[in-house]
Amino acid sequence: MPGQKNDRKLRSMSTATKRGTHSGTRRGASLVDRAYQEIKRRILGNFYPPNLQVLEQDLAQQLGMSRTPVREAMIRLEREGLIEILPRRGMRVVPISPDDMRDIYEVLTCLEARAAERLAEQKPSKTELAPMIAAHDDMEAALAEGDLDSWAEADERFHRALLELSGNRRLSTMALTVFDQVHRARMITLRMRPPPHQSNDDHRALIDAILAGDSHKAYEVHHQHRTCAMLLLTDILARYNLREL
Repeated sequence: MPGQKNDRKLRSMSTATKRGTHSGTRRGASLVDRAYQEIKRRILGNFYPPNLQVLEQDLAQQLGMSRTPVREAMIRLEREGLIEILPRRGMRVVPISPDDMRDIYEVLTCLEARAAERLAEQKPSKTELAPMIAAHDDMEAALAEGDLDSWAEADERFHRALLELSGNRRLSTMALTVFDQVHRARMITLRMRPPPHQSNDDHRALIDAILAGDSHKAYEVHHQHRTCAMLLLTDILARYNLREL
């Protein structure tokens, strides 16, 4: 029947349209994610140093994509405090001062220490804690070989695993935002500090406290670990007269 054929055709067109819309949405989201990850990688790796200004058009050309996903990525990065969007002038990489560093570390210390406490309360098994244990083992191996870049990568995995395993998604998201803000400073000063043997020891002590289900000790160990890291970093900034990173 003609009516039935028309109905089938309309349904087919509707389905195709939805598929096209969903596919287009996914492609758009994928481009935004790609732009976001690449710009962020360049900022955290100091390829885009503090105070660098880049025009939106130039940034899009560097990334090989249109300006729309780049603009969306910039909005996300501004929310995270990594850049400042400049009207008609693109973006500026936001520098971090020693005072900023102290404030950020204070927030990060509280959030991560709570994550450690919460994880210990769950009394996880060694299998459940495997990502943290593996990261610690990699830190030990890297330090034994004097490979500070690999050590820093494993250290980052350890802290991210702690937050993810804590089971509080909002706490993890908030902590990772400020974690990224100090990452650039940590990488710049990586070779200005003594070999991080104490950091490895702190991580081992935290793993032991969590496996023992000792939430109080887990909190104290990690709070002290992050406090010492902040003091060490701000001391380096003062010693080398680094006013912003």
